[in-house]
Amino acid sequence: MYSSQDIGHAQRQKTAADAKAALLAKFKPREASVDPRFEERAALRTAALNQVRQDRAAAKASHRQAVADAAQALVDAADAQAADALAAKRGERKERKALSATEAKAKRDARYAARKARG
Repeated sequence: MYSSQDIGHAQRQKTAADAKAALLAKFKPREASVDPRFEERAALRTAALNQVRQDRAAAKASHRQAVADAAQALVDAADAQAADALAAKRGERKERKALSATEAKAKRDARYAARKARG
């Protein structure tokens, strides 16, 4: 018999236990190595995150301001259009009144001239 075939029950159990222990050792948490620059990197990440947040907030604020400006421009244009329409309407009324006043004066002058001619 070969010596490799001279394995007894106890030897097989010991080999199986060692294999199982090795397999379980792979899943045990290892001690984490401490990064000497961990706090520095965390501070850099925090600063970058704050900068991104500020940039986004500024972009959002400028977008809101642009929308508000556009809305105000529309309101101003509508107001200006209404004011122009009102001014045109008033101008037409003044023109009509001036014409009717001129016509009334012409009628009065005609009556006056007719009375003078009769009398």
